Amino acid sequence: MKARVYVILPEVRRASGLASTALAAKLDAMSMPRPHQFFAFVLWLMCGLSSPAWAQVPDITGAWVINDKLSDDTDKRVEAALRASGAKISRSWFSRDKERYRGGPEDQELYDRMSYDKVLDIQLDTDSYVFTYADGFSRPVYTDGRSRSVSLTGLDSVEDFSLGHWEREVFLVEAHPRDGGYAEESYRLINGGTQMQVDLFIRPKNFREPITIKRVYDRAK
Repeated sequence: MKARVYVILPEVRRASGLASTALAAKLDAMSMPRPHQFFAFVLWLMCGLSSPAWAQVPDITGAWVINDKLSDDTDKRVEAALRASGAKISRSWFSRDKERYRGGPEDQELYDRMSYDKVLDIQLDTDSYVFTYADGFSRPVYTDGRSRSVSLTGLDSVEDFSLGHWEREVFLVEAHPRDGGYAEESYRLINGGTQMQVDLFIRPKNFREPITIKRVYDRAK
């Protein structure tokens, strides 16, 4: 009798949640030749799992509070962008005012929310994540692929618009605020899911250089 040899891909083994011996037993029970056994098993696995492993993503939902010690100083990052564009900083070197660059045109409020607000609540809806900041300011981040059918050229005259998708364990967001600029955001869980790191690449329409900011949130208990 010829020995049976099974080649189980790591992805299949992880997705099944079964021990390798159990997988071998399942294949062994099939009477088809080995190549057919494998593909038949994959088909059985795809039909039998109610929540495939490749459809699972990290859980970023819940309430988050900024960790100031681990986060960039937003004012300093804005100043770095201004200096890079050749602008002169008129404030006193010894000024200790906080959030001194917050405010301005109403159509740039989204930039302020993502870079200054201390709290962030994320909830999963049918076709989007809903991000809620301080004072109840919220925005949907659509995940249903509508970017393929929505023209972004006119969004600055309508409302803030954000699109998101997962790339492995990182949630990537492309934001189009009403001022006609844009922002690229990435969200990832760190330290066992107790914290979330957010990297921002912000380019308001009236800025010549982008603002890059790292923000770290603690999961609220």
